[in-house]
Amino acid sequence: MSNTVWFLTGNEGKLSEAKSQLGELGYEVKQLVVPGELLYEPQSGQLEVVAKSKINQALEFIPGGRDSEDMVLVEDAGLFIDSLHGFPGVYSSYVLSTIGINGILRLLSHLDSVDTVLSAKLRSAHFKAVAAMWSAGEIYVGEGVCPGHIAMESVGENGFGYDPIFIPYDLDVEGTPLEPGVYGDFSTHGIPFGGVESQIKQKFSHRAKALKDLFNQLPSA
Repeated sequence: MSNTVWFLTGNEGKLSEAKSQLGELGYEVKQLVVPGELLYEPQSGQLEVVAKSKINQALEFIPGGRDSEDMVLVEDAGLFIDSLHGFPGVYSSYVLSTIGINGILRLLSHLDSVDTVLSAKLRSAHFKAVAAMWSAGEIYVGEGVCPGHIAMESVGENGFGYDPIFIPYDLDVEGTPLEPGVYGDFSTHGIPFGGVESQIKQKFSHRAKALKDLFNQLPSA
């Protein structure tokens, strides 16, 4: 079996993360870009359904198609805000391109408290990523979650997407998320992902967790 992984994404930030994480495991990650008009986006409230649909469509665009020994990777992620009943969720990309980060902040503008711990609970949210891999005719799916809360304002320009307004909960020494207000071994000290270096963000990454979960399921893992 080939060690080549075709990653269906037009996002350079996601591509860079995948190359860094999978490169350490001995995989060569190549970008697969398919024009948007050639991809069908299923109307589903589940990230896994969307990811599997994209996998099956992407197979038509890699060398050798379904007979290829290469692998195909699709990653879908969303921001789920508890007080908004999980919105924007699977529609995160569309919402970001329409109302943007400031629109999300306006929707939550009434949820604030001088008590920082209470404020974090009122504005609780989580990033969830689903990584789907096609390998030798089988599709494997991994999941990763990063809990936290939405900041009061946008901070920094690092990362991409909703990073400037998402503050992760601290992690203990084993990487397990802690409750709001509990200090851990790994922390952004109340700073959104957009204001911290990528090395720090990687310790919390829902995408990294999804990839780890995914590769633990592969026969060669």
